[in-house]
Amino acid sequence: MLATLCSLSTTQTCAIISPRESKYLGNSSYIEGESLLTSVIMSSRERRSDLYIKAEPSSPEGGGGGRASPGGASSDSSQSGGGGTRGDGVGRYSPPLYTPALRCHFKEEGGDGAEEGSTGSGGGRCKYALSTLPKRLCLVCGDVGSGYHYGVASCEACKAFFKRTIQGNIEYSCPASNECEITKRRRKACQACRFTKCLKVGMLKEGVRLDRVRGGRQKYKRRPEVENATYQSTPLPLRKEGEKGSSNIIVSHLLVAEPEKLFAMPDPLQPDTAQRTLTTLCDLADRELVVIIGWAKHIPGFLSLSLADQMSVLQSVWLEVLVLGVAFRSLGCEDEVVFAEDFVLDEEMSRVAGLTELNAAISQLARRFRSLQLDREEFVMLKAIALTNSDSVYIEDMEAVQKLRDLLHQTLLEMECQRHPEDPQRVGRLLLTLPLLRQTAGRALTTFYSIKTRGGVPMHKLFLEMLEAMMDSP
Repeated sequence: MLATLCSLSTTQTCAIISPRESKYLGNSSYIEGESLLTSVIMSSRERRSDLYIKAEPSSPEGGGGGRASPGGASSDSSQSGGGGTRGDGVGRYSPPLYTPALRCHFKEEGGDGAEEGSTGSGGGRCKYALSTLPKRLCLVCGDVGSGYHYGVASCEACKAFFKRTIQGNIEYSCPASNECEITKRRRKACQACRFTKCLKVGMLKEGVRLDRVRGGRQKYKRRPEVENATYQSTPLPLRKEGEKGSSNIIVSHLLVAEPEKLFAMPDPLQPDTAQRTLTTLCDLADRELVVIIGWAKHIPGFLSLSLADQMSVLQSVWLEVLVLGVAFRSLGCEDEVVFAEDFVLDEEMSRVAGLTELNAAISQLARRFRSLQLDREEFVMLKAIALTNSDSVYIEDMEAVQKLRDLLHQTLLEMECQRHPEDPQRVGRLLLTLPLLRQTAGRALTTFYSIKTRGGVPMHKLFLEMLEAMMDSP
């Protein structure tokens, strides 16, 4: 594939990329000889992660424009064959991880394409501005957020409600089952569940002045405004002794950066067979891979790594991040694996499709998380840590990756000390799930590569490239 791309013009090269994959690259040109992963990473930094997300079924854009044709390979997919060769004789799907030509492209691009770890006019600062985040919403009710209040992105209404409740020492009782839905329209329906939601998303009681005196400075250090702030990513600031709420800043940031739900949208015209199940699974995994690449750009400090190291990290751990999300979605299901809201496989469906071992591995991981009663805040922290938990030999600046990992470990420790002071061993138990996560991702890799080798299931080029990179890694 590398030789073919190098021999073509830019226009011809872009023709090889599917319309679906070209959309992810925005207006930036696809560099000849460059891997799809490089182009996705080097696409405009102002693009938001929601551009990588397939529309929900109710959306007019969800009409299947991004899915592979059910009967065979679409224009942006390739039929898998034995030995990993294409019908046109080009050879392996994936170029080598790094070649002199690729490195030349990285250096010549400049701007977004330049290695961000290098020194320059930016003075070593991370070029990723927080203004590139998805639109900030209130984590309590979903209304448009006005800023970060008491450690959490929230609207004025929920900010005032939380303040009144704490200052007045008010206790509420839910007339129902303490599970009321809190939305913009229904936030006034149940004060008890609304206050519970405030605490659940991380609002800090100590951030509220109890003396009701207007003016003055709060002891709680507020989060900087998103529109005008830029992350200082290497090194990233750690909490100073006695300073409260710093860990909540990062956790809130990760919650806001979390992508929307993906929908598999299986082709209703295809019979419900093993072929349909595998086609749907591979298409869903490919789209989630693109979402993961977009999500990684929102992890504080990730874009301060060189482009080569960003690639190395993603190529080595993307499947762990994907599997972690599937396991978390499956927490509420004892014997089912929730790959997407509309794509749930039980043991029998997995057996018919030849996915029994993958189903069992993910179910085992979900049971471990269920025994820990893993919540959403811990999930987003583990997900970010999993991204930095790469052992790739191709990482050039391992110290920078280690600093980022240390920051996230420290954040998790601070968060658990605040939320579970009675359980000092909880952080250790959470981190000990990472080896099982890696083992489960290994099972997923074996499964997907087996599907590729057997052939008959269309797979997109970027997905194949990443599978090859993992299989070829030492």
